[in-house]
Amino acid sequence: MTALGVTAGAHRLWSHRSYKAKLPLRMFLAAANSMAFQNDIFEWCRDHRVHHKYSETDADPHNACRGFFFSHIGWLFVRKHRDVIEKGRKLDFTDLLDDPVVRFQRKYYKSSVVLMCFVIPTLVPWYIWEESLWNSYFLASILRYTVSLNVTWLVNSAAHMYGNRPYDKYISPRQNAFVTLGAIGEGFHNYHHTFPFDYSASELGLKFNPTTWFIDFMFWLGLVTDRKQAPKEMILARKERTGDGSA
Repeated sequence: MTALGVTAGAHRLWSHRSYKAKLPLRMFLAAANSMAFQNDIFEWCRDHRVHHKYSETDADPHNACRGFFFSHIGWLFVRKHRDVIEKGRKLDFTDLLDDPVVRFQRKYYKSSVVLMCFVIPTLVPWYIWEESLWNSYFLASILRYTVSLNVTWLVNSAAHMYGNRPYDKYISPRQNAFVTLGAIGEGFHNYHHTFPFDYSASELGLKFNPTTWFIDFMFWLGLVTDRKQAPKEMILARKERTGDGSA
């Protein structure tokens, strides 16, 4: 649930607008995003759009050219490079604030994080199956939070450094199976940076992608519409033109 708040929510829905979600699903994803505690939806999407627009430059918030540690976690320990701020101001984020769910989560973000990231994960195991509060807090809350942070950060670090580039060998993002497993489908990063509008963030039918399965299930329930996909012909043409020949 924590991961979906980032992968299906902040990333594929709000950052890239790769599909449309009805109000009940947007509310669920916003709650799950607060459980992830990785900045509110607006801030997460703002940084991510700047990352795609200026990838691997000083305007990239987690520029992988500055090394593994910086792109993984170091970027959160320092002030943003002035290019991130200056060029980020040139992008349009009004669509995010037009969504009342995004505005509500941003307004009550701190209280929603306390509730969703720490209180509920601690109380549920304690109340439902009589786990100790000590174990509930340190495992279901703190350990879960730590693991979810690091698998997300691996998309910024490992998936920009290790793996093949079957779609575009001229960009840094790679296909990384390890990151895919941890980040429930977000490790097909060479594909994603080549076709950022694709709701699946990978070639459909070929790879392990639980986030795509979730979105497809929500589509079946009638909560998702307008899933965007890269046509097969476009994918094959791009592989032949710029791919490294690995797939």
